[in-house]
Amino acid sequence: MAGFRKLLVPLDGSHLAETVLPAAKVLAERFGAAVSLLHVMERDAPETVHGQPHLSSLAEADAYLEGVARDCSCQRASVECHVHPNEERDVVGSILQHAEEFGADLVLLSTHGQGGMRDLLVGSIAQQTLRRGRLPVLLVKPPETGEAIPFEPHRILVPLDRTEEHDGPVLPLAEELGMVLGSNLLLLVVVPTLSTISNDRAAIAAMAPTATREALRMEEEEAQGYLRRMAERLSQEEVDVSTEVRRGDTANSVVEVAERAQVDMLVMSTHGRAGWDAFWSGSAGSKILSRVRQPMLLVRARE
Repeated sequence: MAGFRKLLVPLDGSHLAETVLPAAKVLAERFGAAVSLLHVMERDAPETVHGQPHLSSLAEADAYLEGVARDCSCQRASVECHVHPNEERDVVGSILQHAEEFGADLVLLSTHGQGGMRDLLVGSIAQQTLRRGRLPVLLVKPPETGEAIPFEPHRILVPLDRTEEHDGPVLPLAEELGMVLGSNLLLLVVVPTLSTISNDRAAIAAMAPTATREALRMEEEEAQGYLRRMAERLSQEEVDVSTEVRRGDTANSVVEVAERAQVDMLVMSTHGRAGWDAFWSGSAGSKILSRVRQPMLLVRARE
């Protein structure tokens, strides 16, 4: 497995955006990955960003990134800085262009902001980076204090749906994280109940509740078998793994398990059958993202 070799960290000059740095440093150290710190000069930028002076000149932006690089340097990985000098309106396009140019395989973003390069907010920069790009994105939600917190993913929650489109990209990445970080992987499959069944099956459930209830019972048994096979394979690779099947609403179940199991991170993709854009239009993924406090590594489902 190739793992992470190049991490791209876009920064807007604020302390809130810097809350991704502990994760970047840990991943760089453990994977031996290089880190590229990026600042895109923004057209029509405001004077302040999160109460701090905006980086208004190339010299100022260079000095800022160099200071950050000194703070997050580590023995096993190099840290390089790049300021995109041309003022841009399409910040996401510039981020994705640099990700391709640098050969990045992971983008790290804070999920708090107020617009433009200063807006690394789910629903804007992060949303567009996920939607328009193809790279995994690690989203880190700043605590209320705004200070960066340690990145210590001892337990990683991996929601699965038993489809190749969804689980195919997620499982290898979760496996490598478990191996490299020494994390426990908690594999979760949520099977709906009759009252929480999705819209595409709700009409059938209403017409044939008894048959649907039996079908869901069989689906739960199949999910248990699926997780058992996944756990056996991962255990052979010396990955610490546990499994759980829950019944109910997908988003609520994932959030509840994340809280109860005290996980430190989630790794998941959009639903393979729903498509990528659905993640941002009321899907389970967007609901989970808005409610969990842990970092989330999001992987684009296969077409």
